[in-house]
Amino acid sequence: MTATEDPRLLGAFLRARRELVTPEEAGIPVVGVRRVPGLRREEVAMLAGISADYYLRLERGRDRHPSVQVLESIARVLRLDDDSRAYLLGLAAGKPRRARRPRREVVPPSAAKLVATLPLPAFIEGRYMDVLAANPLATALSPRLVAGGNRLRDVFLDPAEQALFPHFETAAGYLVAGFREAVGTDVDDPRCIELVGELSLASPLFRRLWARHDVRPRAGAVVPFRHPQVGELRLNREKLLITGTDGILLVVYHPDPGSADADKLALLGSATVSQASPRNEAKATTLST
Repeated sequence: MTATEDPRLLGAFLRARRELVTPEEAGIPVVGVRRVPGLRREEVAMLAGISADYYLRLERGRDRHPSVQVLESIARVLRLDDDSRAYLLGLAAGKPRRARRPRREVVPPSAAKLVATLPLPAFIEGRYMDVLAANPLATALSPRLVAGGNRLRDVFLDPAEQALFPHFETAAGYLVAGFREAVGTDVDDPRCIELVGELSLASPLFRRLWARHDVRPRAGAVVPFRHPQVGELRLNREKLLITGTDGILLVVYHPDPGSADADKLALLGSATVSQASPRNEAKATTLST
């Protein structure tokens, strides 16, 4: 099945994005009471230079081969950024869907060794936002950053994780948009269904953000934290694709050199080493007896 053979994907995306554009943003005078959020279908069609009937067929999945020119016009009306525009074109490209993946993602041994030896907070993130490996400094930054965790579940369901982010809803929005970009058209993948269903029931915020159909690559950014031990700090985050894998990323946090953030991260690292030393000593004593 191709992406456009499932009418839910293209239609749901167009409908969600249409509802996010206000008439004022589109330059349409507002007269009287409007009963729908965002733009009406006929308004999108008018601004895109296509017939209202044709746009209706697109939203309902009845026309599965729109031209690039039509999609570009709709993207302009819906005020899509470059990432969302590329996602829209991909939905309508008719490319073969990716084969079902095994649910278990395997970290290459060399990548696992790299994470363990990095002197910075680092972890490995799977396509479904699972934490596949993490070093002690990452766990010191967030106790939820441990192998077996899931970033979506932690951020939306764990108040302690939410408290780490001064701008929690913004961070949550970026995470959901990155997840949608990662799964692409595989929204009926069993693992995706499991996560989206669980979080939609448990978190009204996730449900609202998922319905927006925002798309954002999992990329580098500056991330502010409010850490219970060292206070406010800002770290640069890099997300690097691990070669030979299907969407598994190495995530590394690093401070600006010589900054107060670097001092705080060093303090956190020292505390981590101090906490680990007694455990190592106890282990050595046990092994020698």
